[in-house]
Amino acid sequence: MRDAGGYRAPQAKSAAPPHGRPWAAGAAAAEEQSYEFGSAKYLLLCGLGGMLSCGLTHTAIVPLDLVKCRMQVDPGKYKGIVSGFGVTVRDDGLRGLARGWAPTLLGYSLQGLCKFGLYEVFKIRYAELLGPERAYEWRTSLYLAASASAEFFADVALAPMEAVKVRMQTQPGFARTLRAAAPRMYGEEGLWAFYKGVTPLWMRQIPYTMMKFACFERTVEALYEYVVPKPQHQCTKAEQLAVTFVAGCVAGVFCAVVSHPADSIVSVLNKEKGSTTFGVLHRLGFAGVWKGLFARIIMIGTLTALQWFIYDSVKVYFKLPRPPVAQAPPTAVRRKFLTESNVR
Repeated sequence: MRDAGGYRAPQAKSAAPPHGRPWAAGAAAAEEQSYEFGSAKYLLLCGLGGMLSCGLTHTAIVPLDLVKCRMQVDPGKYKGIVSGFGVTVRDDGLRGLARGWAPTLLGYSLQGLCKFGLYEVFKIRYAELLGPERAYEWRTSLYLAASASAEFFADVALAPMEAVKVRMQTQPGFARTLRAAAPRMYGEEGLWAFYKGVTPLWMRQIPYTMMKFACFERTVEALYEYVVPKPQHQCTKAEQLAVTFVAGCVAGVFCAVVSHPADSIVSVLNKEKGSTTFGVLHRLGFAGVWKGLFARIIMIGTLTALQWFIYDSVKVYFKLPRPPVAQAPPTAVRRKFLTESNVR
């Protein structure tokens, strides 16, 4: 089995723990894995896990997302989370809180497929280019580069449905369903209606995803090193999933903050026909782009934790290699030992 650093590593079913495998280990040394790390089936199942994690979680929080978007585009009417829910229910009824669920489910499922699936692809390929030692030493930069590359393509998949969702949620009387909104947008503005928000979407999602993956990976390392009282390979699946959830919560808070200004621009841009990124930014100003931040922290913190939990659960179900603590490759350990011996 080959790990993300591109060097050979012992199989999980061997008697020894999986040393030197920064990104591919089972919950226990004796656990048999169903798919080889980095194989086509492994990557496809990672994409499936991403599709489920992003599609289901984003759809589940559509009511909160709807109120957050309306706070961004009409802060005079939607002054806060609680009052925003009240205004929405008063104007549209309880069903109004679910508006935009269909483009959300479709768009974020496609995004999750590309985000998680391509992240694994780019992480492996970049690590192979670096070699095992540099892949370990520069692992934070590797996480950042792999996640940014994956998100670039994921946002192209997301942009059309994100545009439809925001238009449905923030423009009163525009359309109530996906099948009504998409044709109307195409008829009024053409194909550009679905992709005019892709640039601010990159501005929002690429920093978000870079923080999401890099912060998560390093938080997992820190939890196993300083908090969990035993090595990862001795932890049960439930204990490892608990670590995943906590690390996802921590990453989610940072994700929300770094991506919020661009999220505000996307919401206004997709609401208003003919608007531009710089025009919206100039009109909102510095204070305006931070409207709805608290709602986004709640939403993204919970969302990110659940996404990682679902993604890791899919890996458990299919017996895929799961995200372990990064470990220095044997060559780096030997070099460090020899260096310290020479110093003595």
